[in-house]
Amino acid sequence: MSHQPAPAPLLIACALGIEHLALRTGDRRAGGPVPRGAGRGAGGPVTFVRTGMGPRAAERSVTRLLTGPAPAGTAVLATGFCAGLAPGMHPGDLVVAEETRDPRGTVPCVGTELLVKELARLLPGRTVHTGPLTGSDHVVRGPERSDLLATGAIAVDMESAATLLAAVRTGERPVAAVRVVVDAPEHELVRIGTLRGGISAFRVLRSVLPAFFDWHRSLPLPRR
Repeated sequence: MSHQPAPAPLLIACALGIEHLALRTGDRRAGGPVPRGAGRGAGGPVTFVRTGMGPRAAERSVTRLLTGPAPAGTAVLATGFCAGLAPGMHPGDLVVAEETRDPRGTVPCVGTELLVKELARLLPGRTVHTGPLTGSDHVVRGPERSDLLATGAIAVDMESAATLLAAVRTGERPVAAVRVVVDAPEHELVRIGTLRGGISAFRVLRSVLPAFFDWHRSLPLPRR
């Protein structure tokens, strides 16, 4: 009797406690509890990890999780909040990265069309932007947004590029990044949770997990 290979696990990585809270509560709404950071609801086991803030913390955390006994081919999806770079972006908009980039390299993302389709279905009325997502080692404000926009990037955050770069350096695997805009050129956010933009982004992030699970289910089964 032949046996089909088991689906590879999914690792969903975010940086902040408030992002992790949104995902945990969202996972319960999507169909299951999240004991000790793990759950089920995609094509295989799902692990949620809070990496900590910044590219170094993200790289360390993801590398540690994906080396050693980690199953081959574990899919990795970076998520959380981001800063929009383009005029006309608003808090609560979604960004599906076509690639992530930072000074150390560029990582192409997998399955972006499906993610865009599923997010638009889940959140009708929310704008979904696609394009390069760039990394930074600090919070981007003011004129620096224009400089990053001139590179072709549409949004910036501190962890996605480091997360995906660490993921592909530890082995061949599908990767993606989906972020929720928490501030934008005309809507700079000073303190998350106290302004309408932060609350809107939190609610959107709570709603995205079914799209992540559909993305995971769509991936080819790992090779034996």
